[in-house]
Amino acid sequence: MNCPACSHSLKPLSLGGVTVDVCDGGCGGVWFDKRELDAFDEPSEFADPLLGIHRDPSAVPDGARHHCPSCTGIVMMRHFFSTRFEVEVDECPGCGGFWLDHGELEHIRAQFDSADDRQRANEAFLARNLASPLASMDRDVQDDMRRAHRLSRLFRWACPSAWIPGKQPWGNF
Repeated sequence: MNCPACSHSLKPLSLGGVTVDVCDGGCGGVWFDKRELDAFDEPSEFADPLLGIHRDPSAVPDGARHHCPSCTGIVMMRHFFSTRFEVEVDECPGCGGFWLDHGELEHIRAQFDSADDRQRANEAFLARNLASPLASMDRDVQDDMRRAHRLSRLFRWACPSAWIPGKQPWGNF
């Protein structure tokens, strides 16, 4: 498997039962298969070898979108790792793997002390950014329901035989 950023050969590295692929001697990036990043994203989790990957200073990622090293022909999506919008990572929509450029794992680990802190930050973000739009959508749905009920009462008044069972061959409301 080759590095998506600098095309250097990725080397497997096993830590705590998880094997990740590192660009040792290249750009210093790390490839995490699906759910592997969860084992290293908090400061309390052991990740020292991943933080000290040997890197060639001349192998600098160009910032272009990368192709997934595991999937053939799939371009990875760039998005922020958390609601703090500090670290932008590459994620494969096909296999769910993550590519982290050199230094991004350190920034991810520095954002939150624990999974509980991350959860609280996510909940605060959602409350701050979605509470008002969701309340507005709920009011719109309630208004639509009131209009639908009025319209159905109008049809029942205008066509009483339509709601008397057995009077119409196509059934009733």
